[in-house]
Parts: sequence; structure tokens; C-alpha cells
Amino acid sequence: MQQTALNLIAIGVFGMTLSVLLGPLLNIPQGIPAVATLGILGLATLDTLSFQGKGVTLLLDWVAGISSNHRDRVIHHEAGHFLVAYFLGIPVTGYTLTAWEALKQGQPGLGGVTFDTGQLSADALDAVTMRLTLERFCTVWMAGIAAETKMYGSVEGGAEDREKLREALASFGRPSSEYPLKERFAQQQAQTIIQGNWASYEALVAAMQQRASVTECFEAIQLHCQD
Repeated sequence: MQQTALNLIAIGVFGMTLSVLLGPLLNIPQGIPAVATLGILGLATLDTLSFQGKGVTLLLDWVAGISSNHRDRVIHHEAGHFLVAYFLGIPVTGYTLTAWEALKQGQPGLGGVTFDTGQLSADALDAVTMRLTLERFCTVWMAGIAAETKMYGSVEGGAEDREKLREALASFGRPSSEYPLKERFAQQQAQTIIQGNWASYEALVAAMQQRASVTECFEAIQLHCQD
């Protein structure tokens, strides 16, 4: 079951428990909390079985998107991925900033920057090239966290990014004991790139806020490379 659906179920159960405890004080009929909770559980189960959790994802994304701070965080986070991918020579194929945009483009989850991952094929790489290519992708995956940390001093997103990094390391036979070190190193590398190209980063954020095309985003980066 999707994690978002599980979270919604947990909220429903908590709400029911709280309603049962407070019901007598607030004069809430005993049947109302049970009906409401069963409704939430039924919808979450139906969404998971029929729509792979996309309905719950859209709902939670919409609720979070009401906050302007959340929207700004998403854009700055994704701009970090985009910028670092550009400077490391990893082709960006598109980006989305909400779950609804991702759904319309046939992408899973809450959206984000999409890349051409054809370079990341162990069968086509020698050992040295494989290591360097893997390091570049790790840096790109941690770039959203690096950008968000620099802008806000904390991180709200990034769980999927860490998961992608760890899955890639595992597919190349790297032991799990290396994961934390690889994450920290990749984040530091990404932060260096973002700081060294800050004017381009700010221009990219502005372009993404306007939902500029990938080509227009490239042009915004290039225009400020020498600033």
C-alpha cells in the first residue's frame, strides 16, 4: 500500500480515537466517528487498489500546495536538481512541480525533474566511467536537498531522492554502509555547484515559477553563467 494512503489511514484512526475520547464532552454521537473513519479507510483502500494511491497523493499535494512556503520550497528544490544536472552534463527531459502536473505527464509521485538515465547502465560502462557516472547522478539526486537547505536552513522533501540514490548504489553492488557517506559527499558537491552558479540558479527559479519550457530554462541558466 502507498505510504500516503497509510498516512491517511493512520490519521483516520487517530481521529476516531480522539473523537471517541472527546465525544462525551462535545456531545458528538458515538456513530459519527465510526462512520467517518470507515469512510476514510474505504476511500484509501479503493484508491490504493484502483488508482495506485494517486488520488491520496493528489489530495495531500493539493492541501500542501495551499501554503505559499511549500510551493516555493518545491520550486527551489527542483531547481537544484535541474541546475546541477545541467552543469554535470546529464540531459534534463522535463520537470513538474505538482502531483497533478506529474499525473498529466504520466509520471508517478509528486513530480520533479526527469533525466535521461541512459548513461547509468552498468553493462555499457567500464569500471572507472561507471564510478564517475554514478557519482554525477548521486550529486544530482542530492541537489534538491542541497538547494532547499541553503535557502531555508532545513529540508522538507528529499525522501524519494535518497531512495533513488540508494537504489542506484545497491544496483551497482555498493554496501549499505556506504550510503550515508555517499549522500553527504554528493550533497556537498551539489551545494558547491549551486553556490558557484548562484545567478544562474536564481534565474532558473524565476523561469520555473513561470513554468518555462526546458529549453527556456537552459537559456536562463546560460544567460547568467558569467554573472
